Amino acid sequence: MSQQTSLPFDPAGEGSAALDALLRHAPPVEAGVWDELRGADGRSRPAWERFARCVPDDAEALDRRVMQVARQLRQDGVTHNVFSDAGAAVRPWSLELLPLLIDPVDWATIEAGVLQRAALLEAVLADCYGPRRLLHDGLLPPSLLLRHPGYLRPLHGVVPAGGQRLHIVAFDIARGADGQWWLVAQRTQGPSGLGYVMHNRLTISRQFPDAFRELRVQHIASSYRRLIDALDQRAQDVAGGHAPRIVLLTPGPYSETWFEQAYLARYLGLPLVEGSDLTVRAERLFLKTVDGLEPVHGVLRRVDDAWCDPLELRPESALGVPGLLQAARAGNVVMANALGSGFLETPALQGFLPGIAQRLLGQNLLMPALPTWWCGEAAAWAGVRPDVVARTPDKLVRSTFPRSGRTSQVHDAPPEIIDADPDAWTVQGRLPFSRTPIWAAGRALPRPALLRVYAIADALGRWHVLPGGMTRVAQRADGSVSMQRGGSSLDTWVMTSGRVDEFSMLPSRLQVEDILGRRRPVTSRTAENLFWLGRYTERTEQLVRLARVVLDLIDADSDAGEPVLATLTALAVRKGLVPEGVPSLLQSPAVFERALLSAIGQPQGGGAWSVAFNLQALAQASQALRERLSAEQWSLIRRMGEDFAAALELPGSTVPDRTQAGEALERLALQLGAVTGAQTDRMTRDHGWRFLTIGRLLDRLIGVAVRFEAFLAGGALASVAGIDLLLELFDSAITFRARYQRHEDLLAVADLLVMDDTNPRAYAGVLRRLRTELRKLPGGEAGAEPLLALLPTAGAGLTPDELRGLDDAAIAARLLTLSRDLARAGERLADAIGERYFALATEDQRMQAV
Repeated sequence: MSQQTSLPFDPAGEGSAALDALLRHAPPVEAGVWDELRGADGRSRPAWERFARCVPDDAEALDRRVMQVARQLRQDGVTHNVFSDAGAAVRPWSLELLPLLIDPVDWATIEAGVLQRAALLEAVLADCYGPRRLLHDGLLPPSLLLRHPGYLRPLHGVVPAGGQRLHIVAFDIARGADGQWWLVAQRTQGPSGLGYVMHNRLTISRQFPDAFRELRVQHIASSYRRLIDALDQRAQDVAGGHAPRIVLLTPGPYSETWFEQAYLARYLGLPLVEGSDLTVRAERLFLKTVDGLEPVHGVLRRVDDAWCDPLELRPESALGVPGLLQAARAGNVVMANALGSGFLETPALQGFLPGIAQRLLGQNLLMPALPTWWCGEAAAWAGVRPDVVARTPDKLVRSTFPRSGRTSQVHDAPPEIIDADPDAWTVQGRLPFSRTPIWAAGRALPRPALLRVYAIADALGRWHVLPGGMTRVAQRADGSVSMQRGGSSLDTWVMTSGRVDEFSMLPSRLQVEDILGRRRPVTSRTAENLFWLGRYTERTEQLVRLARVVLDLIDADSDAGEPVLATLTALAVRKGLVPEGVPSLLQSPAVFERALLSAIGQPQGGGAWSVAFNLQALAQASQALRERLSAEQWSLIRRMGEDFAAALELPGSTVPDRTQAGEALERLALQLGAVTGAQTDRMTRDHGWRFLTIGRLLDRLIGVAVRFEAFLAGGALASVAGIDLLLELFDSAITFRARYQRHEDLLAVADLLVMDDTNPRAYAGVLRRLRTELRKLPGGEAGAEPLLALLPTAGAGLTPDELRGLDDAAIAARLLTLSRDLARAGERLADAIGERYFALATEDQRMQAV
């Protein structure tokens, strides 16, 4: 137990500005709870005095640091998905400035208790899926085990690959009023938070580097290395002499903790996969990649047991892999954690663990759990029934078994409901959580804190505790620490009196063989998302250009004739800038303009699929690619939509004016240029980048072909105004003027916009790049032949000699046919790429050696 300092706070002492800021406006110490900052006499604890001596900040400086932390989280795109009856919402991750400080004596107590409990849970699993001595000896009630959906009977008698069932266990602990640490809950299926733990550490340690060093805060990187090394070594036997492939299985972008899963996968160097990325063949697990099916030997999973296999578990699951249970049963994949540990999470188990620990370990439990009464035991229920009837504040009723997707829920169940099915209910004592300071509104506020610590097994089955964890705090004194209910997080600083671990995630020196095997696979789903990221980027850019051209035309004193106005109207409707049925530019330019301005910022369509709609699609595609995109690129894509929406807001009006929309579109065009630059110059040229580039080029080919076709079919190129507008849409006006000066004939337009392969928006230029990238796709030149056959064999499919001697009408006819053919070819090519690379589901797919 921590000891209070006997030294009074000296406001004139070294580092007093920070400590004075923490103490001066803090409310009095609350009776009946442990205060992490102060003792019962109001004096600061030693750890916080040491912290303050290293932080020469006053209240204003601490306020600035709070803003710096918030800005860093926004820049890194750290988010948390919140779900409610109204739907899902992505909100920024909440991280407080001040860490939770744990001294060496307290940590030694926590570590010993957690190590013991982790070993105990592994032993319980081994018994329950083996001899079941705990059931036979009456130490574990059969209904508590066999009725729990987390106990998977198909796995009874199965020893998992690698021999270890639990690889990582999370324990939620809190400090009571007497300073003792208590176990509140444990998580064994797919414990969450490790990604947030690392990001919190990187963020807060940079705010207080001197304090971090002087307090001798233990580093946490070695725990992550231990986890991945243990999985790698256990998967060696499954891989049969090949380098094991380990993946991180995620529920996907709609998971509550999607960001931290992507962040953790990137930090550990693991492919982030969803259930649809995997398939089971002949009791072995494979990853669907654009190169074919590649074997998977280990899975670090964040999908709960019940959702992992729709074939044998929940049939409605779209998150799992059909046949995964059989692959695990056959010992062909190492699962971290092994399937079937969900029953360990029930609160009812805590009442039986002391006796189980005596039987399996021959030890008393070092860390107590909350007082627990499983109502399935008649004596226990009879003992606490009066408290439930009286609704005493020191006890709460929880469900024994999972409810509404949660391991257990607090429930206001009346005694009659519990009487009807006592096995389904558990009563637990309440623990007033200790209060730790957060910095808000210019002062330190004590808030309830719950600490999650992680035990990680090494390759030999020995347990180690990550020296830190994720501390969650309530934003209000009477609030919940749950992140779903508005809680916040802290970095957790474990101080050591010994050596600070300087370990880095960088392993030992690589060999040439290691380099050859380090190419990151590109899953079919990732390739498809990148493909559409490219398409939506290009599509949005073309829409912005079209919108600006139309608005400028309405605003200008233009001599555009009827064919030009009719063409732009048809094009705007076809590309989704305005809904169908709106009066045309010829009939009512004002109404047409209002319809365009109204639709431009609507993300939900409503008859049009304008700029905001495509920005939203672009953001969704990037959200699914968090582990592949840099923080800067993802943040830029996200900010484009936010900035565009903000720029179109006008108090008292639902429709932006022309000037406002023009400025918003201009800013968006610049941001899209930055995104294009990031995609072009800041991404590794692997197959994933290639699919992104092909997606961009295909949408460009289809887009420019549709625009050229519209201008030709509408007769808009018979006028100088029509040619000028088409050149603007192709972003080629400056080049055209410099090259052809006063010539405005159709042959010059065809030369620049069709046959010039140096123009990146001309048919020939787009097709040249497409052919180059298609030949580099998996399968090489031979594999690319069916795709290349859909395109002209060279150039744009039209040469200057074919236009020799033709008048403008004949040239227009040839260009119209070519434009229609290329638009159709682009659509067919997109479908062919999807069929070949994005849907690997047939038995004749290539399998690499297992």
